[in-house]
Amino acid sequence: MDKTIIDLVNKRLSGNEIFGTGANNYRLWLDMYRDESPWLSAETISMGLPASIASELARLTTIELKSEIANDDGLNEDYQVVIDNARTFVEYGLALGGIILKPYVSKDKLAVDYVTPDLFIPISFNASGDIDHIVFIDEYQIGDYIYRRLEEHDLTGENYIINNAAFRTKFESTLGDKVDLSSVDKWSSLAETAIIENVDKPLFGYFKNPQANNLDLTSPLGVSCYSRATSLIQDADEQYSRILWEYEGSELAIDADITAIKANGQLPAGKERLFRNLGLDQKDGFYEVFSPEIRDESLFNGLNKILMRIEFLCGLAYGTISDVQLVTKTAEEIKASKQRSYSTVVDIQKALQKALVDLVDSMLVLRNFYLNKPIIEPEISFEFDDSLIVDTQTEQAIRLQEVAAGLIKPEEYLMWRYGVTEKIAREMLPSINEPDGPDDGIE
Repeated sequence: MDKTIIDLVNKRLSGNEIFGTGANNYRLWLDMYRDESPWLSAETISMGLPASIASELARLTTIELKSEIANDDGLNEDYQVVIDNARTFVEYGLALGGIILKPYVSKDKLAVDYVTPDLFIPISFNASGDIDHIVFIDEYQIGDYIYRRLEEHDLTGENYIINNAAFRTKFESTLGDKVDLSSVDKWSSLAETAIIENVDKPLFGYFKNPQANNLDLTSPLGVSCYSRATSLIQDADEQYSRILWEYEGSELAIDADITAIKANGQLPAGKERLFRNLGLDQKDGFYEVFSPEIRDESLFNGLNKILMRIEFLCGLAYGTISDVQLVTKTAEEIKASKQRSYSTVVDIQKALQKALVDLVDSMLVLRNFYLNKPIIEPEISFEFDDSLIVDTQTEQAIRLQEVAAGLIKPEEYLMWRYGVTEKIAREMLPSINEPDGPDDGIE
């Protein structure tokens, strides 16, 4: 393993890595996703917005997702495991800017690792912005020792070189000493070096959030789906905490003189939250009721405006996390905000499809190399839920206008509307099946 790579990994482990801003911010995005944002404290409570945003976008992207390989049952069986996990790894990828789908051979079958940015370090990129040199970090603990395996992938020309090296340490912040791969049972069957010939692209799929990287314009890596709303998410958490404090601070209470409560100065049993012992005489009697007016409406309106701004920056429709009823919107404004969400989902689906195609190509190469099975041209189909990304009401109105204007045939509209064949659509047309006039029984 090259010393440069070892140095890069040690910098990553020690927290001293130097990358572009976009590549380095995954630590912040990961903390936000885990509800461990740096601004949270005993006074500032999280609303859980980062995970909610990533989860909702992943749900819209993968709902009713269907994808299969039609001409290889064995490969399709392994591939369906990936499709079943799609919503989970899409959520991770959106939250952290990207995720790598790395296939490997296990017991004559193909499996896939979902590698988050904290466990891979890109070394270089090709002219198209694709990663062509990368190192993956695999970690395993045995007793007091931490074992880490570095797996380097380097595409040089048409040769794909995979290097493996294992290290052992007692400290989180360093790789430690190099040891044999056999030190860990699950790594014992791995070769230190494997060279696969006639490869023209990396042997993994990289799914990344398609949003432009505005933090580092030179980086081909993705950014989190909520990266542009980071400061607003902090504002929302702080505003939400003010609302909680408003409710807590305005709770009904009775301020009473200690001598008026009990002879021994103790509060009534079970009423400790209601009574507040002043320890002094009241001027206007022995107690006062504390019940101030709650200012929740203005606070909620302020929070809602922040949430709507977050939705705008994250490409979500108004009402996804905000309450649209608090703000008057015209039909056209609501439609425009929904279209923004549709467009965001379309872009994510395209990025997901590309990553899955790259994954299948990688699976075929590895299966050929390790299991000696032929490489085929895979017939991969993708089906997404169009109702999430297409304004069907508007589309239907346009098609009906085109039928009325004679631009398309009625049966073509019926085929699109009901998903039927042309024969069935023609049978559905009343002008074809009904006679011109009433049947009087005379031929």
